[in-house]
Amino acid sequence: MSESLTTVAYLGAAILFILSLGGLSNPETSRRGNLYGIIGMALAVLATIFGPHVTAIGIPWIVGAMVVGGAIGLYAARTVQMTQMPELVALMHSLVGLAATLVGYASFIDPAASANFSGAEKAIHEAEIYIGVLIGAVTFSGSIIAFGKLSGRIGGKPLLLPGRHLLNLIGLLIVIWFGVQFLRAESISAGMTPLIIMTVIALLFGIHMVMAIGGADMPVVVSMLNSYSGWAAAATGFMLSNDLLIVTGALVGSSGAILSYIMCRAMNRNFFSVIAGGFGSDSGKPKAVAGAAAQPEGEVTAVTAGETAELLRDAKSVIIVPGYGMAVAQAQHTVFEITKVLREKGVNVRFGIHPVAGRMPGHMNVLLAEAKVPYDIVMEMDEINEDFPGTDVAMVIGANDIVNPAAMEDPTSPIAGMPVLEVWKGKTSIVMKRSMASGYAGVDNPLFYKENNRMLFGDAKKMLDEVLVSLKSA
Repeated sequence: MSESLTTVAYLGAAILFILSLGGLSNPETSRRGNLYGIIGMALAVLATIFGPHVTAIGIPWIVGAMVVGGAIGLYAARTVQMTQMPELVALMHSLVGLAATLVGYASFIDPAASANFSGAEKAIHEAEIYIGVLIGAVTFSGSIIAFGKLSGRIGGKPLLLPGRHLLNLIGLLIVIWFGVQFLRAESISAGMTPLIIMTVIALLFGIHMVMAIGGADMPVVVSMLNSYSGWAAAATGFMLSNDLLIVTGALVGSSGAILSYIMCRAMNRNFFSVIAGGFGSDSGKPKAVAGAAAQPEGEVTAVTAGETAELLRDAKSVIIVPGYGMAVAQAQHTVFEITKVLREKGVNVRFGIHPVAGRMPGHMNVLLAEAKVPYDIVMEMDEINEDFPGTDVAMVIGANDIVNPAAMEDPTSPIAGMPVLEVWKGKTSIVMKRSMASGYAGVDNPLFYKENNRMLFGDAKKMLDEVLVSLKSA
């Protein structure tokens, strides 16, 4: 394949990637968006394999690697549960970071990679390698820690080291100093030492950065690492002089950054406060201490599955708020069955989705789409919040922090100012939980004690199955 034909193929792939991102912005067009992305990636891979930069000797190695990687991906797609998607996404981000790091080392070690550069061009190429390895290493180690937190292998509480900001600053200064030494190195062996030292510092920084972020901020972390992986891919494109990698990486990096901004707004946080420490922390001291006097008071009113079914049956308007508990119990299909029964009885059923519900952006939307819940009744927080006062039943399934009235009523709360779904404004709210334990942010929820709230304790799937049976038998 000639250079010009490869360029045309890359251009077509880039257009397909842009169309893919556009399609993924809406649930109704997401399947088409995925298809565009698949076709674009297939076109890009084929254009690269049969392009002028790959020799016939290298093709069998590439095909072999693709077969192995494809087999692993196919296995993961068939075995990974929907509840495990957040940690799978984090793990995939780590692989992008690792690839950028390895490509950076390979580009530096291979004399042919820089044979055509001299003077300023050589310095720019080496700077691209240095920055690419830096971003890749941070993405790799940070994503591994995020995977550990999301999968429960690492605790969700933030690890706040004394003087952590000073440590980060010192690390940055060391990276800059060794970057200068790297650019001044006159040989590959001389440049390896500063490159290796920088890589170690970058790996430690990635670990330190994500360990300092609390579990409640993990949706932001996932989108942030998505952005990092994009910039790592773009850096790889610069190292390899591959225009498509640069464009694709920039698309992923910028879209991830925008998504991180949206997530932060949804939590009334700013990006730097997320990076600085865990949710509700201030200089290593949890803000929850300041609001310790404002503890919820009162008694909870427990209900049975039968009583819940009766409340739903008598309602004219129902809003369902799903959370991570629904994902863990894999109750989304039962939720859809209940929705169908209620709609057949003339009940207006809708879903209220908080931007940070679950463990990654769009987690609840994906689960509901899997259960074939109609897209037109799945509403975002801003669309549904004003409808709660006219709602007969607001049913919360395994959510906690995103329906916590303390965000609006208690200025001393760690989540004060965070936009939440105002379920307590409905005529009756029903919260499904296994116990009275606090949510991922570790904050007590006054909603449980409100007079118009009812608590349905137990496994979400089991309780909802009983509710469904009661609805059908009425």
